[in-house]
Amino acid sequence: MTRAALLVLADGRFPAGGHAHSGGAEAAVKAGRITGAASLEDFCRGRLYTTGLVSASLAAAAALGADPVALDAAADARTPSPALRTAARRLGRQLMRAARAAWPHPELDALAREFPKGAHQPIVLGLAARAAGLGAADAAYCSAYETVSGPATAVVRLLSLDPFDATAGLARLAEDIDRVASDAAEAAARAVADGLDVLPAASAPLLEVGAEAHAAWAVRLFAS
Repeated sequence: MTRAALLVLADGRFPAGGHAHSGGAEAAVKAGRITGAASLEDFCRGRLYTTGLVSASLAAAAALGADPVALDAAADARTPSPALRTAARRLGRQLMRAARAAWPHPELDALAREFPKGAHQPIVLGLAARAAGLGAADAAYCSAYETVSGPATAVVRLLSLDPFDATAGLARLAEDIDRVASDAAEAAARAVADGLDVLPAASAPLLEVGAEAHAAWAVRLFAS
C-alpha cells in the first residue's frame, strides 16, 4: 500500500466529475440558508454528520470487500430523492472511468459491467480505494472530506466568497471529519460481520427536498 494514493484519490483535480456538483449548496444558497462563511460551515457540518456519515460508511464497507451490488441497493434505500440517486450514479460513472484508468482492477471492471449507467459514487469510491491498496479508514476519510469540500468550493463560486474564508471553515471541521471517518470505518467493519442493515441511515430531509427543487430549475450553475 502507498498512502500517497489517498492524496491522488482525494485531490479535487482528480477527474471524477465532482466539480460539476454543489452537494446541495446551490439550492441552499437560493433558499437563503447559506449566506456567507459561517452559514456555509454550519451547512457542511450538518451534511457531514448525515449524508456524509452514510456515504463514508458505504465507501468503507466497499473498501473492506462487502458485496458492491448489495451496497448499491443499501445506498438506494438511504437516498429517498430520485434527483440525488441520479446524481450519485452520474458521479459514480465518472469516478469509475477515472479509477479504472488510475488503478485497473477486476473488481472495478465487474462493477462497471453490473452498472453500466453508474453505481452509487460511494461504492465506486470504496472499490477505487481497495484497488489502490488503501483501507476502509482511507476510503471513509476521502468520502467524508468530499462531503464538505464540494459545497465549500461551490459556494466560493456562487457567492463570490473569499476562498480563504471557505478554507478556514474546512480547517475548523477537521475534528468533525476525523470523528465521522472513524465512526464510518467502525460501522463498515460491523456491517461486514453482521450484515449491511447495521450501516448508518442518517437523513437530511432539506437536502432531499432541495435536490428535487433544484432538478426542476431552468437555469442552474451546478448539476446537483
